[in-house]
Amino acid sequence: MKNTLRNFFYQKTTICDILHIIIILLSIFLVISISIDTFKNIPFQTQGSYLKIQLWICIFFLFDFLFEFILSDRKWYFLRTHFIFLLISIPYLNIIDYYDLSFSPGVSYFIRFIPLIRGGYALAIVVSWLTKNKISGLFVSYLTMLLATVYFSSLIFLVVEHKVNPLVTNYPDSLWWAFMNVTTVGSNIYAVTTGGRILTVVLAALGMMMFPIFTVYITSIMQRVNRKKKGLYHSKNQKETEINEIVKS
Repeated sequence: MKNTLRNFFYQKTTICDILHIIIILLSIFLVISISIDTFKNIPFQTQGSYLKIQLWICIFFLFDFLFEFILSDRKWYFLRTHFIFLLISIPYLNIIDYYDLSFSPGVSYFIRFIPLIRGGYALAIVVSWLTKNKISGLFVSYLTMLLATVYFSSLIFLVVEHKVNPLVTNYPDSLWWAFMNVTTVGSNIYAVTTGGRILTVVLAALGMMMFPIFTVYITSIMQRVNRKKKGLYHSKNQKETEINEIVKS
């Protein structure tokens, strides 16, 4: 009986791990699609193929949520802690298109990024497999999410500011704005739209929250190095003491 339960647990874990990897790959595909459409200035609303692809990806995300919910031993706890992943897996763009709802281009463009939050969570899980140290895993996860947020913000900023802001002439301008704001240094490019101003505040706040993690990570590395040095020093002294005792005897 114990072996059966153990095998079931390992099998369940393996299936969930595979699903997380697939989610990451699908999220990367969405990022590439969004980037290509943005750089080529292709309105995604006119692309029925993109809407179908995102619909099936969101359906897969919903399936993953339902699958993990069914396998969870504490279903209500799982629902409380993972409910946000149910919300972000809903194909909002397809619902908007089906009911012919109208939103501003900036809002519609922003909605495209909502399913990618699910990919970020899966990425954090995969990173935890690859790193033995919890602090290192946390650092890599935060760094990846920070860079992803900067990239996505630069794309959104380009879309909402390009036609109305003379300082934003191409994507490098938008990327420069994003990096300067996330470092809290500030950029010489100022947002003129409401969406751009909101992004400016969000990036600055994100930078203030994220960069202390770098300090914690460096501190943890220094502490590990110091502990190793102390261990080597103690071992060396112990050997010297043993040698001296042997010589005296």
